Amino acid sequence: MIELDAVTKKFGNLKAVDNVSYQIEKGEFFALLGPNGAGKTTIIKMLLGFIQPTSGRISIKGISTSATKARQNVGYVAEQHMIPPFLSGFEYLLRHASLIGLSGKKAQLEVKRVVETVSMTGKEKKKSAGYSKGMKQRIAVAGALLGSPELLILDEPVSGLDPMGIRDIRKIIDTLRSQNITIVLNSHLLSEVEKTCDTAAIMNRGKIVLKDSIDAIMAHGDSLEDVFVKHVTNNTNR
Repeated sequence: MIELDAVTKKFGNLKAVDNVSYQIEKGEFFALLGPNGAGKTTIIKMLLGFIQPTSGRISIKGISTSATKARQNVGYVAEQHMIPPFLSGFEYLLRHASLIGLSGKKAQLEVKRVVETVSMTGKEKKKSAGYSKGMKQRIAVAGALLGSPELLILDEPVSGLDPMGIRDIRKIIDTLRSQNITIVLNSHLLSEVEKTCDTAAIMNRGKIVLKDSIDAIMAHGDSLEDVFVKHVTNNTNR
């Protein structure tokens, strides 16, 4: 589904991503981990075509991310997103549906489908000014699911949520896994990654310091947090 081949991204003299290569298979739930400044967000931006690699190649289903076509079946939830307070969740989603070419009855049916998926039925017509952060996050996920994307990119989807909100988003993600959607998760919440993901890559200073299945990574320590700290610390001290 996704391939990074010797990808490097420089910003002036700063090498944010340094010769990174890996593949993510269709239906895989992949976590991108690392401390702040490790290069995770830069990779997400390159996957979405917001910025281009300095060298190397990133492709989605064999199509370079420099081409608009590569992103036609991609849903994205940004870490910081805003729903205008004067719009209801339903109105917000209808506007997003128009961006993928849906209108009229087709758009309304698609919005209804994704609202049901994120368990917001009955609340979608209320103005978003009255939504909790968890409700806003569910609407954001619903927007990313419009059009049934094959690839879903989640950038810190539970950031700032309380335990109930985190549980709700996890339930939604578990539902999506049964639909063979490929999911890329950028998260600092290692306990959630440990519970939900199939594979993970730990980054530090622009490089991949460990990439494997969650089970294999866990063999390196008592918890994902232990493994994360050990590999990041060892890499930093080199």
